[in-house]
Amino acid sequence: MIIDSHVHLKHGDAQRTEYTPEVIVETMDAVGIDRSVVFAMSTTTRRSIEMALEAVEKFPDRLIPYVYALPSYERPVIEELREAIEKLGFKGIKIHVGECTLAEYVIDPVIRLAGELGVPCLIDPAGRIGDIERMASSFPKTPIIVAHMGRYLCRDEGLIDRFIELAERHPSVYLDVSGVVLTHKIAEAVERIGAERVIFGTDGPHEDPDTVGFARKELEKIKSLGLKPEDESMVLGGAIARLLGV
Repeated sequence: MIIDSHVHLKHGDAQRTEYTPEVIVETMDAVGIDRSVVFAMSTTTRRSIEMALEAVEKFPDRLIPYVYALPSYERPVIEELREAIEKLGFKGIKIHVGECTLAEYVIDPVIRLAGELGVPCLIDPAGRIGDIERMASSFPKTPIIVAHMGRYLCRDEGLIDRFIELAERHPSVYLDVSGVVLTHKIAEAVERIGAERVIFGTDGPHEDPDTVGFARKELEKIKSLGLKPEDESMVLGGAIARLLGV
């Protein structure tokens, strides 16, 4: 089974681009992806729950919901996160440093809750390795999936190496390979931390030049690495299926 672990109902780009669940599933069908983890960002936690619920209600056998953690000055969101996971069947939490500080006095209650409820946090740290190190050390029971192996479209091999080394030190840290352009580092991560903690995702949909072409390119990126069949299968779906219990 191929599972795309990183799909946006709403992006964090300047236009706050949205994609319908129909477009997502049509793209999956065209490329050969069986299931996708979906979430909305650049919106409130409550609205992210609503958008993901609407999508999963349309395609319950294809889409897996994450809730977006965006602490609010208007009201605390911890109970909204808890409700989404405990009562509505959400499987994980999405965090993005572009909209939410990773300072301990803001984000630690979210990381703690995820560990308590046994769900992962997919975090885009924009290269801020110290924050991930701190969270992994403070909350070893919380699975932390580092988006883009640390930074989107990163060409700094040294930074990627440091994130791989971090994952070597912390067994609760997983590496998401969406948006990774130095593809040989994906194979290196599989060798160093095991395919069980390297996770396929597209960070899609994107019209680059079209949603199907973009997803196909990300999928072929993994298939071109020459991994052992069992490792390729683990990266393309086995690891996230095991982590989410799906």
